[in-house]
Amino acid sequence: MSPLTLALLLPLALLGLMLGMERVERPLRQDSLTEELASFLDGARPEEVEAYISEGFAPALDRYWKRRRLARLLPGRTR
Repeated sequence: MSPLTLALLLPLALLGLMLGMERVERPLRQDSLTEELASFLDGARPEEVEAYISEGFAPALDRYWKRRRLARLLPGRTR
């Protein structure tokens, strides 16, 4: 097999592998998303839930985790 043929087939093989891994990972991500949503809704403030409704899950979850990190950094705060 010539080096040129190998150089052309390698990216195609990698693309095929990546597409196969996407099919394997998709169900795994759905389960973790459900657990993450449940924990978010348990501890979210009203404005974070409002952000979830208006902007979607990812921006609302970012706000939630930023608030949690900030609360840990502030002295005298327990939570």
